[in-house]
Amino acid sequence: MTVMATPAHGRIGEVVAYFLRLGLLGFGGPVALVGQMERELVAERKWLTNEQMREAIAICQSLPGPLAIQVGIYVSYLRTGFWGAWAGGWAFILPNFVIVAALGALYVYLGDLQPVNAIFYGVSPAVIALILHSCYRLAKLGMEDWLQWAIAVVCLVVTVALQAEVALLFIGAGIVGVLYYGNLFRRRPPAALQITAVPVLAQLAPVASGSTLGKLLLFFLKAGSLTFGSGLVIVPFLEQGLVREYGWLDPRQFLVAVAIGMISPGPVVITATFVGYLVAGFWGSLVSTIGIFFPSFILVLVAAPLLARHRGNPNVQGFVKGAYGAAIGTILGACVLLGQIAIGDWLTALVAVASLAVLFRWKVNNPLLIAVTAVVGLIAFPLLQPTWVMVK
Repeated sequence: MTVMATPAHGRIGEVVAYFLRLGLLGFGGPVALVGQMERELVAERKWLTNEQMREAIAICQSLPGPLAIQVGIYVSYLRTGFWGAWAGGWAFILPNFVIVAALGALYVYLGDLQPVNAIFYGVSPAVIALILHSCYRLAKLGMEDWLQWAIAVVCLVVTVALQAEVALLFIGAGIVGVLYYGNLFRRRPPAALQITAVPVLAQLAPVASGSTLGKLLLFFLKAGSLTFGSGLVIVPFLEQGLVREYGWLDPRQFLVAVAIGMISPGPVVITATFVGYLVAGFWGSLVSTIGIFFPSFILVLVAAPLLARHRGNPNVQGFVKGAYGAAIGTILGACVLLGQIAIGDWLTALVAVASLAVLFRWKVNNPLLIAVTAVVGLIAFPLLQPTWVMVK
């Protein structure tokens, strides 16, 4: 089992083409996107081995920032090297940036997006199903023994109890993995590489200026470099800053921004683009997008070459196994928290169960499932008029 292989000599063009398509058509949040990458790049295209994909997920999950983008950068690095990682990562982001910036413009210039409530109503329970199905696939890929499952259970309970993802869980789980699987007497465990990467990113954040653009950039640099996970687990951090600290959005606008991130393709933290447009127009959307994603490139590209030097080290392998268990647990915990927002009546519960059954029974494309459930929401919402939607 190796932590990381030397980058292959693939073509940057094929990486860019793949991630442009994934960014345009990939739905369901970070876990669903990673699950789609695992299915297409390991099982179908053979760009990676199972071990490489498993370790990429664990390493990226143990770093702060959005999981799906980091795995995409990591995969691009393995396939085409340093410049391919930059090209593949921004290709992954670009389609979603265009879509969400356009939605931000519609919201600002055409008024309240009333259909968003209806789409949110139908799509959100399907997103829960996508996360659960993808988590099942990831668990089959990397969960090997009782200790990883024990770590997962602990992380699930803590995530649900605190209603947030705790960064120390990943570091602690990695240390447990080093102690159980590794060999501390051989050499100093390189797991420290994971811990020291965070302060490096904190130093890259610019000093806040008095301008709104400067404040947006600084805020989202912090969000991207100091917050573990993405999707719902980053929502409390964003709500604290955007609504309570700066007052840029009111609570309802914030929920609309979260809904846009959920129903659009690509990574859920593209919410930053929508927020930026609401606060400062196009340039606000641009600096917010750069701020939320830029730290991921630095973290992955700094950590990846360092980890490559220590492939085969049992302590690195132990850290990866422990962090992988923590990843599964926190993803399930986030799913529980997200379910409290997405499922509030009999119809949303039915949509969630039916979507999960369809995903396990047939190979349904994520966009098709999202489209069908969006239509369900658009039809059912005006009939049922659920008052709980967009209120929690």
